Amino acid sequence: MSAPKLPETLTAKDYASDQDVRWCPGCGDYAILKGVLKTLADLQVPREKTVFISGIGCAARFPYYVSTYGFHTIHGRAPTIATGAKLANPELDIWVVSGDGDALSIGGNHMLHILRRNPNMQILLFNNQIYGLTKGQYSPTSKVGTRSPSTPRGSVDSPVSAAQFALGANARFVARAIDTDQKHLPETLKRAHTHDGASFVEIFQNCIVYNDGVFSAFTERAHAADTQIHVEHGKPLIFGADRDKGLRLVPGTLDVEVVTIGDNGFTEKDVMFHDETNHWLAALLAAMEPPNFPVAVGVLYCDPATPYEANFPQNTPLGGSVTSNDDLNGMLRSGHTWTV
Repeated sequence: MSAPKLPETLTAKDYASDQDVRWCPGCGDYAILKGVLKTLADLQVPREKTVFISGIGCAARFPYYVSTYGFHTIHGRAPTIATGAKLANPELDIWVVSGDGDALSIGGNHMLHILRRNPNMQILLFNNQIYGLTKGQYSPTSKVGTRSPSTPRGSVDSPVSAAQFALGANARFVARAIDTDQKHLPETLKRAHTHDGASFVEIFQNCIVYNDGVFSAFTERAHAADTQIHVEHGKPLIFGADRDKGLRLVPGTLDVEVVTIGDNGFTEKDVMFHDETNHWLAALLAAMEPPNFPVAVGVLYCDPATPYEANFPQNTPLGGSVTSNDDLNGMLRSGHTWTV
């Protein structure tokens, strides 16, 4: 029996699996899945060389719904499995899918190290500031005061900023996107895919059941233009429905402020330009929050470095390259070994 013939050009539907999608009706994960499928079709990635690897959580069901290879692994360990797969076969195109609890609590240690090691893959963090799969406990990114089954009087923990965490771990590509922004999300994912190294993309995702509207302060269409800023390399940091607001570096400080162009003598010349290779600027953008600042989305930071797998053979204890002829049994019995 011959295999079914695939069309020359694959569409988003060709990248969807035949599995029933089992997320809550209205979940932001549907929009992200739609954006990823469009991205795969735009890139025409070879399905036989593509792998989606997830941990545990609502987001972790993602590999079931993509018609590529995939692993639904253990809690927080998707980065570890992904790193091993990349080292075993550097030709694989790997996407890691994780939620805020999976990536920043149970798997915080693993996320830290995959970012600093910089293997070439895309890492998507679905951030809904809650544990949805286990009925709505607060997560590492939950805001202070979040009422949940585990914090009935309100969370008192200071939340983790995913983008700031990634920058602190020396990630070489850090971006943000919003689940329902189907124009911007695929473009951001395509930028992540072209980056040679670990690409970290935080996606603000609405959990309609346990944390509905947690990002509405900057995602609601009525005021999104005044509460979001889409950053692009080389372009001025201007935002607002009337394109009359900008970010200015406060003279003599490392702080930024929002100014209104046309007021108090401010002009476009006072507004900063985005330089995605500037780590300090990326940190300032990642730290901005409502109500005083817009939320920065887009590529905050991109400064490529040699991917981990390119250096890995030279860094092995064997002191040389590992070839396909080196079997595990042979390596275990080489050098100083003993029998118990």
